[in-house]
Amino acid sequence: MGQNDSSVVEFILLGFSHLHELQVHMFGAFLVIYLVTLTGNATIVTVIFLDHSLHIPMYLFLQNLSVVEASFSTAIMPEMLVVLTREKATISFGGCFAQMYFILLFGGTECFLLGAMAYDQFAAICHPLTYPVIMSKRIFVKLVMSSWVLGIMTATVEVTWVFSFPFCGPSKINHISCETPAVLELVCADTFLFEVYSFTGTMLIVMIPFLLILLSYTRILFTILRMPSTTGRQKAFSTCASHLTSVTLFYGTACMSYLQPKSKYSPDTKKLMSLAYSLLTPLLNPLIYSLRNKEIKRAVIKLCQRKVILLLAEKPFEIWKPPKEM
Repeated sequence: MGQNDSSVVEFILLGFSHLHELQVHMFGAFLVIYLVTLTGNATIVTVIFLDHSLHIPMYLFLQNLSVVEASFSTAIMPEMLVVLTREKATISFGGCFAQMYFILLFGGTECFLLGAMAYDQFAAICHPLTYPVIMSKRIFVKLVMSSWVLGIMTATVEVTWVFSFPFCGPSKINHISCETPAVLELVCADTFLFEVYSFTGTMLIVMIPFLLILLSYTRILFTILRMPSTTGRQKAFSTCASHLTSVTLFYGTACMSYLQPKSKYSPDTKKLMSLAYSLLTPLLNPLIYSLRNKEIKRAVIKLCQRKVILLLAEKPFEIWKPPKEM
């Protein structure tokens, strides 16, 4: 890859500038969603870290997923909120590629991590007796480390390649962030080889984990159907349906965006697809994967009770003070 000789020094993110009257409302809604996303994922990370009874693969996978989700959202949302507050939102050339790198890093890591989590659930439900052997600490560490390393490698290769292309202008990115497909539209060179790589890479990074997830859940559903307890079946079906909804939302929209970098979808459709996996998925996953879980809820209540007890112990007479006499 040679040195970049682009004449463009900064990009203009258009975002939803054509919906000027709605931008204030969108800013408020997106800010609330972002804060809830951070709070939910931070709560899960903290609770699992403090409660040693949750230091098992299932919950440690959830902890890693929450770190990825919070980071993925942070790579996109702050800049998008800035775009919504300005008539002309600019981002430097280096800043744009830094954002692209982190989007790809955390997005790729999430793809692999969701696949590893599906395998963990398959092992736990379909092979409960041999689960401690199948998902030992050593295998868990390998799966988590592999997810992060593959995410870093994917982002490094793709961003380095895109950065090597010349950008001669225009500099307007008709998108909510510096995602690869949107930036690629401004390249003034032949991108055929990169598009072949992007298609192949997306198939390997997105489609293979997604198919493995579907296969895992198919086996899980067959196991559930053999359960004697009706209540157990209903609970397991509900959990699997929630997981598959979240996974399909993330993988489906990501595939539509990245399988065809220069697709014929309208700019607004591309923005909505991007919002689906960058805004909704990080918000929904804490609710679907963790906050519906009895053990997580128990740990949250336990942590809150501990905070209240500490507060009462430190300031026993400052909690309530009688009114002063006139």
